[in-house]
Amino acid sequence: MSLNQKKSVLFLCTHNSCRSQMAEGLLRHLYGSTFESSSAGIIQSSVHPLAIKVMDEIDIDILNQSSKTIQVYSGQVFDYVVTVCDNAKEQCPFFPGKEILHQSFPDPSSIQGSYDEQLQAFRETRDMIKQWIEVMFSDVS
Repeated sequence: MSLNQKKSVLFLCTHNSCRSQMAEGLLRHLYGSTFESSSAGIIQSSVHPLAIKVMDEIDIDILNQSSKTIQVYSGQVFDYVVTVCDNAKEQCPFFPGKEILHQSFPDPSSIQGSYDEQLQAFRETRDMIKQWIEVMFSDVS
């Protein structure tokens, strides 16, 4: 890999609102000098406010990230395509010649409890994604 050539990573999830958005921000923050991080969904929605909040708690700003569908990246080749939910894995289009990874994380937006319970679910998912990224991408950087 040349000095200025970053490896590209696309995180996929169903709605591109929580898990894939957090993963995009975490990879950029932790290993942005080595990786170009993007995210998309099978269905476009919006970045969940609690995802923005829990990322801000660890000084990672994802406020300006936006929800996109996979069609935005049609024809692009990524070094890694990572599905972060089982539904995206089932519906993920084929990206030829590159590595496809799958690591399912719990959907924090599915929690129907109190605000504090929802916030805790987002924190737990964020921390799981962070730990996985540190293990998966630290040796590559």
